[in-house]
Amino acid sequence: MATTTSLTLIDFSVSGETLQFGNNEKNILAYWKQINAFETSNKLSKDRPKYTFYDGPPFATGLPHYGHILAGTIKDTVTRWAYQTGHHVERRFGWDCHGIPVEYEIDKKFGIKGPEDVAKMGIATYNNHCREIVMRYAQEWEDIVDRMGRWIDFRHDYKTMYPWFMESVWFIFKQLYEKGFVYRSFKVMPYSMGCCTSLSNFEAGQNYKDIDDPAVWVSFPLVNDPTVKLVAWTTTPWTLPSNLALCVNPNSTYVKVLDKAKNETFILMEKRVGELYKKPDTYQVLETFKGSHLKEMRYTPLFPYFANVPTAFRVLCDDYVTEESGTGIVHQAPYFGEDDYRVCLANGVINKDTGPVVCPIDAQCRFTDEVKDFQGQNVKDADKAIIKHLKEAKRLVHQSVMKHSYPFCWRSDTPLIYRAVPSWFVRVEGMVDRLLANNSKAYWVPDFVKEKRFANWLRDARDWAISRDRYWGNPMPLWISEDGQEIVCVGSIEELKQLSGIQLDDIHREFVDEVTIPSRLGKGLLRRIPQVFDCWFESGSMPYAQLHYPFEGRQTFDDTFPADFIAEGIDQTRGWFYTLLVISTALFDQPPFKNVIVNGIVLTSTAEKMSKRKKNYQDPKLILEEHGADALRLYLITSPVVRGVSLKFKEEGVRDIVKDVFLPWYNALRLLIQSCDQLKMDKKVTFIYDEKRLYSSMELNTNIMDTWIVSYTQTLLDFVRQEMDAYRLYTVVPRLVKYIDMLTNWYVKLNKKRFKGETTLEDCLVSLNVLSYILLTMSKLMGPFTPFLAEYMYQVIRKLMPPSATPSEQDLSVHFQLMPKSQKSLVNKEIERGVAAVQTVICMGRVVRERKVVPMKYPLPEFVIIHKDSSVLKDLQSLEDFVREGLNVRKVTLSQDRELYGVEMHAEPNFPTLGKKAGGKVKVVTEKIRGMTDADIEKLLSEGETESSLTIIEEIPIEHEDVHIVYHVAKQTQFEATAEEGFVVLLDYTPDASLIDDGLVREITSRVQRLRREARVRPTDEIVIYYSVEPQTSEIARIAVERQNEITTILGKPFLPLDKTHNHNIIKKEKITVKDGEIEFVITQITD
Repeated sequence: MATTTSLTLIDFSVSGETLQFGNNEKNILAYWKQINAFETSNKLSKDRPKYTFYDGPPFATGLPHYGHILAGTIKDTVTRWAYQTGHHVERRFGWDCHGIPVEYEIDKKFGIKGPEDVAKMGIATYNNHCREIVMRYAQEWEDIVDRMGRWIDFRHDYKTMYPWFMESVWFIFKQLYEKGFVYRSFKVMPYSMGCCTSLSNFEAGQNYKDIDDPAVWVSFPLVNDPTVKLVAWTTTPWTLPSNLALCVNPNSTYVKVLDKAKNETFILMEKRVGELYKKPDTYQVLETFKGSHLKEMRYTPLFPYFANVPTAFRVLCDDYVTEESGTGIVHQAPYFGEDDYRVCLANGVINKDTGPVVCPIDAQCRFTDEVKDFQGQNVKDADKAIIKHLKEAKRLVHQSVMKHSYPFCWRSDTPLIYRAVPSWFVRVEGMVDRLLANNSKAYWVPDFVKEKRFANWLRDARDWAISRDRYWGNPMPLWISEDGQEIVCVGSIEELKQLSGIQLDDIHREFVDEVTIPSRLGKGLLRRIPQVFDCWFESGSMPYAQLHYPFEGRQTFDDTFPADFIAEGIDQTRGWFYTLLVISTALFDQPPFKNVIVNGIVLTSTAEKMSKRKKNYQDPKLILEEHGADALRLYLITSPVVRGVSLKFKEEGVRDIVKDVFLPWYNALRLLIQSCDQLKMDKKVTFIYDEKRLYSSMELNTNIMDTWIVSYTQTLLDFVRQEMDAYRLYTVVPRLVKYIDMLTNWYVKLNKKRFKGETTLEDCLVSLNVLSYILLTMSKLMGPFTPFLAEYMYQVIRKLMPPSATPSEQDLSVHFQLMPKSQKSLVNKEIERGVAAVQTVICMGRVVRERKVVPMKYPLPEFVIIHKDSSVLKDLQSLEDFVREGLNVRKVTLSQDRELYGVEMHAEPNFPTLGKKAGGKVKVVTEKIRGMTDADIEKLLSEGETESSLTIIEEIPIEHEDVHIVYHVAKQTQFEATAEEGFVVLLDYTPDASLIDDGLVREITSRVQRLRREARVRPTDEIVIYYSVEPQTSEIARIAVERQNEITTILGKPFLPLDKTHNHNIIKKEKITVKDGEIEFVITQITD
């Protein structure tokens, strides 16, 4: 307590009818700062078992959005839960600092178009610019994370640009290199023309867009018969200048056709003729043959640029050519297509060692001087000029526009192309079985992501291109001889010093590029390759590098790997989840995590992707200011997004959490405190929470509703623990919200008289004790989900606890408390069942009241509950008073005899489900369902309890969902009936005069109570309520006079005619019409 004894801690109390949740949260943040809450919590838990959590590093070059807030909320909820269930949880924030996101900002700022511009600026200057902006929004990130109530350590963070982090990445790479996972190859890769670098396959899949591309059909005359032309189709005309071959499927059927309009002879796949010729009379089939017949036929090149390649311009065969698109003849540009490269290599068109390398574009994807007609043009921009050239050369058969999904760079938002580039790879294809096996050891929520989306991605995993031709990144630690034959892989800064004689503190490119290593084989000096690591390799290495493993933290790593828990969005199945698994499988043949929650994507209310540019979503800061972080947290984690599906974000959903969950919860606390204040004022008794009194009252079972809510709480504790152990937030949070509804709309409403001391003193103390226990338990249970409101509740209730002789630091915050465990001695399942039945029948009764437009203020004569199971009625028997009060009826009758009350039932078909299965028989089936007798329906319902289908009509199985059972009262017209869950209830909705009078009393008292709330009058305030009524002959005037004493008792304050003289301060008055009269209420405050 040394850290807090010198401070006057912020005091929390209940004041006012409502709570401004946003402002209250700021007070909580200030309080946490006073007690160093996060640091203190870690100190208190240091000797507990460790629970390991990995935080996926975001880029700090962009502001946090709802996706980050969602993932952060899930992470905070689970780690808080782990802490409060007896673990020490280290939570360190991480930052992704290298790579394209940072470089792209610098390129835009300084107009850098390609490598030449960087060379002019100098790598050192370029990287310094990157270093300056890399943490541009770090403070905004920290502010929003803090404001959301997330506890995580920013002071001991990790950044991928820290030299110690980078050194661990070198070590990991060397392990992979020595295990034979690393190789260099010339492969066709996704390439960003905006960022001038290749991308990995999973990066290429992150940003697809629907676009219109030119589609062209091009002719290739055969050398041995130029009048016969092969027709190929492509949506990338810019690749045609690099064409070296054509490919057909050897097993498919091809045709030679005469184009009647053009009077030309073309060859294409038989199944694709309809794509070019929409009408059969526009062409004539001259010959039919297999694709293998075309093999090795030579054709005339489209362009002269590479016409001297002796191995090119012939027809090849491969079964990758499909019958689903194009013409069945695929043009081959081997350095711009993965299959093209493979097929041309296999058929000797190109050679890995001798070439030719036909890739006539520069780093910015502009044509070089090898293609003189289009030199300097960006490849995508050159499409129109190329099509024009083809038309003029009479090689264009047909052209159109094709709308299709196309990959764009995830950072520069420019179209990707595929081009062959020299890259360094990690072998992944050979470890697919191990990846799948390790994935199966991890527990995923939701499960379908593991079994379908992620497993499918793993099955098709390709070798990972981990090198990038960039500057601001972790340099790949490979030093190589000029002839490429000697390679040294360096695994640490110390090893580099030993090999080169140079000591470095920073290993970014500007420092390490000039370091050379003497050859051991007499090959002169080895120089570092210019590439840097893919930043995904760094984030995938964070389990090791965040500890500076193995140079430091080896024991910590051994004790805490794999992580107990991680969480990110569903897009990370092709990102962080994947890279984590690849590296951990390659290094240790283990999954890197035990449990993972995958959230869906947060979209706008109209299901669009949130865009800062479009400004199509509300700033999170405004939501926090208006409704508070707890409301946003609870809205997000009660939504479908925690089940891995998308959420259409709506501010009204956040507002509803405040209205429907937080305000009722706050009002329950307010009622407790006001009741305690009233007790002290009226009875001079100071209430102190007594846990022993709780247990003794439960043993005596003095009040059924007390027993119910305490038992229901134990059931809830078990359920929440079970589901949180399974990481199913989507089942836990709705149940917690339902519990708050049970507390406020059932327990509190049905026990207000007890809280206010209108029964006995002992009963009042017992009820306050139970309510204190419930609210205290709720504050602990809700702590991980709504940390601010839970803290506030705890701090207020804490004042009701007996003072401790030895104050403990543990008592300072609800978040230092351990999660309560259920007590079997407090469980009473029989009463839980009974109250559930009470709630069912009360809700049914309210439905009937609404149907007959009878307000709850007006009591009704009788409510009949019919159920064929006597044990259900027995459960209800001891709870009749609660049904009577909950429905405002004079009499409750329980019965098993439906016929006694003339209740008849008939069956009606549910067409939405029945229509689908009955089809053409629906009319006959409908008639038979409507023709069922009572006996038929009874038999149907009894069978439904044990059978999979209720019955079979006209060979159609009838399920519960296919039939509605409608109940109506035939004999006694004063009753209105409804049925649900085996209950039939009847409500006598014809009140007599005395009941109408009781209703008018309620009209008066409820209006006065509402006025008191509007005037913010506290129960302890000394007030007098005056009234006047016009006309004096009205019914409301009669009731005000005749029932004045009763009204005074209900209000707990004097209720007097306005003509009585008074000199009190008027604080609120209102005139309203009730029935046949007009009554004015005046609330006054007594002055000394």
